[in-house]
Amino acid sequence: MNWSSASTRPPRKLQPPLRDAMPAWMDDELMAQRRAGLYRRRRHVASAHGARVRINGREYINFASNDYLNLASDARLARTAAWAAKRFGCGAGASPLVSGYLPPQRALERALAEWEGTEAALTFSSGYAANVGVLTALAGRGDVIFSDELNHASLIDGCRLSRANVQVYRHRDIVHLGDLLLRQGPAARRRFIVSDTVFSMDGDIAPLMELVELSQRFDALLVIDEAHATGVLGEKGTGLTELVPTSRKSDPDRLVKIGTLSKALGAQGGFVCGTRRLIDYLVNTSRPYIFSTALAPPVAAAAWRAVRLALSAHERRQHLAELSAMLRARLPNVIRQDAELSPIIPIIIGEANAAVRVSKQLQKRGLLVPAIRPPTVSGGTARLRISLTSGHTTDDAHRLLTALGEYMHSAR
Repeated sequence: MNWSSASTRPPRKLQPPLRDAMPAWMDDELMAQRRAGLYRRRRHVASAHGARVRINGREYINFASNDYLNLASDARLARTAAWAAKRFGCGAGASPLVSGYLPPQRALERALAEWEGTEAALTFSSGYAANVGVLTALAGRGDVIFSDELNHASLIDGCRLSRANVQVYRHRDIVHLGDLLLRQGPAARRRFIVSDTVFSMDGDIAPLMELVELSQRFDALLVIDEAHATGVLGEKGTGLTELVPTSRKSDPDRLVKIGTLSKALGAQGGFVCGTRRLIDYLVNTSRPYIFSTALAPPVAAAAWRAVRLALSAHERRQHLAELSAMLRARLPNVIRQDAELSPIIPIIIGEANAAVRVSKQLQKRGLLVPAIRPPTVSGGTARLRISLTSGHTTDDAHRLLTALGEYMHSAR
């Protein structure tokens, strides 16, 4: 290259910058969200997380949490995390495949596999990463995924990013799923059925036994997300799969079970349990696992302790079930009756602005009950989402019932 000739060329004329173009359209969209009651703000919580929290100097009964077993601020988890931080530091340093696979992560994965009764387990930086990581590693072009229409956003995104043909079946509709499998399944290279077990916004339960049967009939892998069932359902707290009769459980090679460390276990992260072959495959193919720093040692150690505690948390699960049953019995007209196993109780309000108003009224009475709005739920179904934990008392539940009863009476 002739550098001297290149230097004599006149400078290329640059286009003037589009000043304020991006802030302008951002402002317009944010204003539209405000008008529709969809604008969100983060609450500045100033206390440890639990059944009660402090916001702006005032204590609230917290019905906004997924901390179902009330472990997030448990002193035993804190002590274990502090020990791990002192021994192994606060960060993992790198991906587990580079230099970040430390003793707390190894111990956690062994504990998860033992608890779940599987050959192996693998941890991810979040439940979201676990869902995306599993689906994008297992499915691809030429495959077909059959996904429940109300699956969590992380499952939806994992399906989309996999580049497989995604067929969405009507919520919990086994007949529709069977029809799609019959029409779309035979030509596919591989088939996957994907579902939450406890759906996060309605609190209802997947028809797991029927999903198992369809996966066997159509030679499909069944991928289930137990995020809102882990720690809550079953004698050992391992989720909805524990309630399926042994004779009807899926072949271990056909079942991929995903869970979270961030809800009932009170820590942070996600995990997948299954055969050793599945875990080895994910270690070598799952991009969110390969390219993410491993769980921080204190977090992994706290989660390990939580698994041990959850195994024997029978009284906490029983108390949680009793609170849920009491609320459902007193609110029969607004609660989905097919969700009796779940600590999630939705009260459908309708319009987003109305749901926000009711949530603010409850907050004035010291009750933190979030308004859930689109895009988390579909338009016209904005709701209050009551989330119970074992840290709530019967008096807490009665106080909520009283406030809700007064609202419903005034709304007639």
